[in-house]
Amino acid sequence: MKKHGQRFASHFKLKKVNSPFLKNLAIIDTPGMLDSITERDRGYNYQDVIGDLAQIADLVLVLFDPHKAGTVREAHTSLRDTLPAKTFEDRVLYVLNRIDECASMTDLLRVYGTLCWNLSQITGRKDIPMIHLTYSTAAAEKSGRAEDPQAAYLHHLENQREDLKKAVLQAPCHRLDNLASFVETHGERLCHFLEGMISYRKKARMFRVKSFFTGLAASMVCGAAGWLGLMGLTPFAGLDPVLQITGAGMLSTIILIFWLALVQKYLYSRFLKKWLRQLDSLTPLPNQTRRDSWASIRDLLYVNLKNSNGLYSLSQVLSEHATVKQIHERGSREIREALKELAGISSEDDAWSGRRAGQVPYWAAAEPETTE
Repeated sequence: MKKHGQRFASHFKLKKVNSPFLKNLAIIDTPGMLDSITERDRGYNYQDVIGDLAQIADLVLVLFDPHKAGTVREAHTSLRDTLPAKTFEDRVLYVLNRIDECASMTDLLRVYGTLCWNLSQITGRKDIPMIHLTYSTAAAEKSGRAEDPQAAYLHHLENQREDLKKAVLQAPCHRLDNLASFVETHGERLCHFLEGMISYRKKARMFRVKSFFTGLAASMVCGAAGWLGLMGLTPFAGLDPVLQITGAGMLSTIILIFWLALVQKYLYSRFLKKWLRQLDSLTPLPNQTRRDSWASIRDLLYVNLKNSNGLYSLSQVLSEHATVKQIHERGSREIREALKELAGISSEDDAWSGRRAGQVPYWAAAEPETTE
């Protein structure tokens, strides 16, 4: 969080509450989304902060109130771009809060319909996510709203606060599952990123080999033409054949050096620009999973190739790809197996509290150091 600057850190306030409900929970309340404010006015990049927090959260609650049912600009950006890129859909719950503030059942239906329409436009999906309807019964009774005849519709609605409470309480239990999903998703994306680098480097190496032999052939042709020219020209016809061949060889060498120093660099720059334009052709994208993975790393690969000029060690990338692939396959499997074991263990068991030693993951095992 420090990367977002001091002005962002100054907005944080810690509040401790002595409640059994919060024993294993940390709740982060983000600022409300506004319509006219800009990122510069906030002093930090709001969407980047939301994305970083959503990435580490086990559960994200998106709350709407009846007065602004998802119509603000920042809500559109967060729900359409930021949250889908940083977290998973099953971790996001949509809540229409304070429904007791609606004047009547008709008013509530209007607000609910507006929110459904806005979510369908924001997410670009025909099937909108479930929207939980909640209100505080204590607050409604305190304000006298519960006794208002216009609020009689509240008795016909299910207050889904308990369902949300259960979802929040179960969030820590999903931590391992979220960790496994994180390893699987980011491991797959990192493998895909390295695949793109490997594919480009192989193509670049093949291009350099072809370019070198093309330059070599051109230099040899020019050297042979120079030798024939020396033999055909009257002033040089009487020269020793060894000198003629030496002159032709020097001409051939100069042309090859010129090719490698200038022509090949120019051709390689065009080759790089060509593949930066058609970056999607580097790796096969046969299904939607691969296309989603590619969409998340494509810009990163573009920047990496452009900044490095496509010059990096292929052997090192191959080694890193093998390591990441192994962690991706075995690491997520070990977490899933541990999750199945924990599912059958009660919270009172010693193993739940971490007193029973488990198997050390293979990547954490290290040989003991020896000193002479």
